[in-house]
Amino acid sequence: MVVRTSLWLVRHGQTQSNLEHRYQGRTDSPLTAYGQQQLAALAARLRRIPFTATLASPASRTQQTAQAILEGRRGATLHLDARWAEIDHGSWEGLTYQEVMERDPDDAQARWSDALHGRARGGESLAELHARVTEAWHALLQDHTGGRVLLVTHATPIQLLLCTCLGLEPVRHWNWRIDLGSLTCLDLYPSGVIIRMVNEVPRLRIDHDAA
Repeated sequence: MVVRTSLWLVRHGQTQSNLEHRYQGRTDSPLTAYGQQQLAALAARLRRIPFTATLASPASRTQQTAQAILEGRRGATLHLDARWAEIDHGSWEGLTYQEVMERDPDDAQARWSDALHGRARGGESLAELHARVTEAWHALLQDHTGGRVLLVTHATPIQLLLCTCLGLEPVRHWNWRIDLGSLTCLDLYPSGVIIRMVNEVPRLRIDHDAA
């Protein structure tokens, strides 16, 4: 009998930093009203799927997203794994691209001159992020065989995981569009991975009574 594990990858809902186009890795900002609507849409889209395990990055935005999806499910336990955190932007955290270019153009030039190993001052390189996501991926494959796993994380870890599944170099991660509040699903078999869907964005639920 062939054992299949379905992995449902969710990117968190919109935060204020997302709205303002600010670098947001290890730091957090509150979910916007639109982000809260995205959580409701995700919960509605996934309500019939009986998850056997739930993982999330430790960020509050991912925890809130996971908790919204798990609300009302009996026996559901959320496990946090820092290896699925977003890339650390170091001194760029909370800044816009324009602010980075105005305050420290030399740091920006050094960062972008090497897509794999460059980093913001005090931050993390794509190579380092790829290494920890790969470690987390191997642990997930070992610890979860069969069933349906929910993983709430961030854009770059999802993009890197898709690159890994297709044998693409990490620097190709930008080829994958992963929107806020989106779903990506992989079916994991002993022989390999089938990509079921990428970047599905559930339709927002409209409260007609409040309209």
